Amino acid sequence: MEPIVLAYVGIGLMVGLTCVGSAYGVTIAGNAAVGALKKNPDASGSYIGLSALPSTQGLYGFVGFFFLSPYLLPGMDWYVAAAIFGAGLGLGIAGFFSAIRQAEVCANGITAIGSGHNVFGMTMVLAVFPELYAILALLVLILIRGLIPVMPV
Repeated sequence: MEPIVLAYVGIGLMVGLTCVGSAYGVTIAGNAAVGALKKNPDASGSYIGLSALPSTQGLYGFVGFFFLSPYLLPGMDWYVAAAIFGAGLGLGIAGFFSAIRQAEVCANGITAIGSGHNVFGMTMVLAVFPELYAILALLVLILIRGLIPVMPV
């Protein structure tokens, strides 16, 4: 197996897991929004805002791809491939789980808003906490990228 294959697996896991987590997350929050619309249709803007929050983890995977793609070169060594694989896997797993957990916080807030409680601001604050770990994983990916040696052209 060539080292670049391991690197591409890491990229695939990173983008795939973050996007699947985001898709799952926005579905969780969206389902809560549909239920809350029956009780309180006037708060649809709050529902949409909270339902969209879990989508950002998929964007972090996309950003991670652009940070790592310059290193996807034929003839790369195992060190570079392992760094890309590890960074991609780390962001993929963190993004997957943080999107789902963030969606659960958002869904609870949407349900509460639908019941007439004024909790939009507090839900936004609490929903940021799971996302911080996806951001941290993206920052670690950026730091790992900085440690990858530049290959001569």
